[in-house]
Amino acid sequence: MNNSMWSTVKRTIALFLILVSLASAQNTAGDAANIEPRFIIDTPTAGLLKRGAFSLESNFFQDGGLMFGLYAGALDRLTFGISYGGVGVIGKTAVTMQKLPGVMVKYRLFDESEAMPAIAFGFDSQGKETYLDSLERFTIKSRGIFIAASKNYAFLGYLSFHGGVNWSMEKKDGDKDMDVFMAVEKSVGQELSLLAEYDFAFNDSHGRAIGQGKGYLNAGIRWSLANGLTLGFDLKNVVKNQQNVTFANRTLKVEYVRTL
Repeated sequence: MNNSMWSTVKRTIALFLILVSLASAQNTAGDAANIEPRFIIDTPTAGLLKRGAFSLESNFFQDGGLMFGLYAGALDRLTFGISYGGVGVIGKTAVTMQKLPGVMVKYRLFDESEAMPAIAFGFDSQGKETYLDSLERFTIKSRGIFIAASKNYAFLGYLSFHGGVNWSMEKKDGDKDMDVFMAVEKSVGQELSLLAEYDFAFNDSHGRAIGQGKGYLNAGIRWSLANGLTLGFDLKNVVKNQQNVTFANRTLKVEYVRTL
């Protein structure tokens, strides 16, 4: 890592530490969590940020990839955000950034009740991992237009189920199908949560698509390090739904949430 990159990393760490020292009491993982997750790993939920809250996120992935995201709770039922990233950011290879920032808007149609899940409608143009110029898509397609539902239960802490459908705008590979996804989250103690999700990837199995019809199975863990600061570790594409995957993609996520 060269001096310039190391200096950037140190400034980022310093910024996180400053933000943590100013944070109000809030958590995003474990039994003590009081912030709704907006994503499980790659799949969206019906969760929103509270009005006046914001989230800073950084995702580290293969090929020296790094993506930053900034999200805000604009209204009680509306969350929006912007994200940007690329590959080669960490390491010695050339840096290649995505062409345009990703945007996300999510509106909650119905709140959760004892009998019904929360339901949200939204749009997200941010795909995951490397952008493939030849196919005009991300390695993991962006959700595009989506509908997500979430239901929480008290079971040895918290147990949450999520699911939904989406229509990605990334169709130049010839696969224009609707997609379906589902996920589960289980709290373990006050600070930890275990995650799993399955994307059927119906929109990544035909034409020139790079998926091989197995779907995408991801698993992860979230740890609330301090008030508002969460560290995540994920294993993605466990079933090897693409070529050149020998085990699973290992990724890291750092998230900081604060309410103004």
